[in-house]
Amino acid sequence: MSGQADLVLTNGRIWKGLGLGFTEALACAGGKVLATGSSRDIDALAGPETHIIDLGGRLATPGLNDAHMHLHMYGLGMAEVDLRPKSAPDLAALLGALKARATETPKGEWITGRGYDHFKLDTGRHPYREELDEACPDHPVYIVRTCGHLAVANSAALRLAGITEDTPSPEGGLIERQNGRLTGLLAETGREPVTAVLPRLTVETLVDAIERGGRDLLSYGITSCMEAAIGIREGWPEMEAYLAAKEQGRLPLRVYGCIMGDKTRSILEQATEAGMITGAGDEMFRHGPVKIFTDGSAGGRTAAMTRPYIGGDPDDRGLLCIPDQAELTGMVMAAHRAGYQMAIHAIGDAAIDQVLEAYEAALADMPAPDRRHRIEHCGWLRPDQMQRMKEMHVIPVPQPSFLYWFGDLYCTVAEQDRVEASHPMRTWIEAGLHPSASTDCPVTEIDPMPVIYNMVTRKTSKGTVLGPEHRLSMEEALHAYTAASAYASHEEKIKGLLEPGMLGDIAVWERDLFTIDPEQITATRCDATILGGRVVHEREGQ
Repeated sequence: MSGQADLVLTNGRIWKGLGLGFTEALACAGGKVLATGSSRDIDALAGPETHIIDLGGRLATPGLNDAHMHLHMYGLGMAEVDLRPKSAPDLAALLGALKARATETPKGEWITGRGYDHFKLDTGRHPYREELDEACPDHPVYIVRTCGHLAVANSAALRLAGITEDTPSPEGGLIERQNGRLTGLLAETGREPVTAVLPRLTVETLVDAIERGGRDLLSYGITSCMEAAIGIREGWPEMEAYLAAKEQGRLPLRVYGCIMGDKTRSILEQATEAGMITGAGDEMFRHGPVKIFTDGSAGGRTAAMTRPYIGGDPDDRGLLCIPDQAELTGMVMAAHRAGYQMAIHAIGDAAIDQVLEAYEAALADMPAPDRRHRIEHCGWLRPDQMQRMKEMHVIPVPQPSFLYWFGDLYCTVAEQDRVEASHPMRTWIEAGLHPSASTDCPVTEIDPMPVIYNMVTRKTSKGTVLGPEHRLSMEEALHAYTAASAYASHEEKIKGLLEPGMLGDIAVWERDLFTIDPEQITATRCDATILGGRVVHEREGQ
C-alpha cells in the first residue's frame, strides 16, 4: 500500500460486500477507497491532513442505494401538509391539519397534502370532497394517498380542473361517483386534469426540493438513489432542476435519473435530442432508464391482476393504464432502439404480462443481452413470468417496504397465498436476477431500516409473517441495498462494495446489524455518512 489517505476509518467492523467479509480499517483518497486492512496497516497511510475517524468498534457498510424513490417529489412533499398516519391518524386529524394550513394560506391558493392511508383512518375510506370543502371552504384542495396513485380533490379543485358530474373516467383512470355525484376520488389518469392546473413550480423551487430531500437521505446512510420519474409533474423543468442542482453543488447524493416516457407524461423526445441516453452523465448525476406506467397500486386496488381482488366486485382486477398491447410495445420498441434501458411500473401480474411481451418483442427486434430492462415494483408475479424474466435477464426492482407497511392491508385485498408469494426476494436471488431494495419514497418512509427488517424477517409493521421462505440473511439484505442496486443502474463496477478503486461511499451505524436481534433493526440509526471519502452527515448527540 502506498499513498496518503484523505480519510481513514479505523478500529471498526467494516463490511466490504457480499462474500468479501469484514475488515478493521479503511482508507480513502481522491474520493475512492484506497486500501482496506488492519488498523495498524491503514493508520500508516494517514498524514497530517488526514481526517481520521475512530469507529470504536462500530459497523460500517457501503453507503445504501435506494433503487427506486422520488427525490424531488419527496422534497416537495416535505413542504406540503403531512397526512401520513403518524401525523394524521384519523379523519378528524387529517381535516384538522388541512384546516390549520388554510388559516395561514391566502384565500384562493392551493392546499396540497400527501401520505394519507384510508385503510388506516378510523372511517376506513377515502375522505369525501364535501369534507375537504368544509375544512377548506376558500381554497382548492388536493391530497394524495400514500401510494401516489389515488387522490382526493375538493369541489374548488374539481371546478378549476373542469371536472363535472358528466366528465367520464379517462382510459386507464377513474373519476369516482357515488349515486351519480362526484366523491372527489381520482385514480391514475383520472388525476391528470387536476395536476394540470396545479400551480407551476419553478426550477429554483425544484432545486430547493432536490437539495432538501437529498440532505435528508444522507441522514439515513443513503448515498445513492434512482430518481424514479423526472418529468412526472412539471415536465422538462424537472430535468433542468437536476442539471442545475448538480452544476450549483446542490445535489447532495448520487442520482440515477429515470426519464418519464409515459403516454401522457413524457420528456423522452427532449432527452433523446439532448443525448441523455441511459449511461450518459457522471458519478453524481447519470441519465438512466425510461419510465412508463402500466398499472397502479395493490393497496389502492388499481394494480392490474389476472385474478380479482377479494371483498368487492368479482370483476375487479385493477386498471391497465395502456390497455392496447401494440401501443405499449411500440413505445418500448422505440426507446429500446434508441439505446435506453427501460424501467416500467408494473405491480400486478396482468401488467407484468404486458411488460414482458413488450420486452420480448424489443429484444427480438434488436438483441441487447446486457440492457438489463427493469420492472419497477414487480410485486405480484407468477412462476411462469419469473422464467420469462430469467430468459431475458429482466431485473425486478421491488420495495420490501411495501410488505412492511402495507402487508396487512394486502391480506384484505387478496388471498393469503397470493400475498405470501408476492415480492419473492429469495426466488429472484436464486434465479440470478439481482433484486435490489428501495422504498418508493414518499410512497413509504425513506428510512431503510423497515426495508432491511422485512427482508430479514418477512414481517409487517404489525408483526405478521408473510412468506418466511423468502427471508434473507443480513448480508443478502445489505447486498440488495448496495451492490444489487448499483447493478440495476449498470454501476456495479464503481460502487456498492468497499474495495480499492470503488467510490468511497460509506455508512456508519450505531448498532452492528449483523449481530443484533432482528427486532432491534428498525430502531437502528445512522451515525455518519461519507460520500466520496468526505463526511457529509454526522448524527447529533451520538
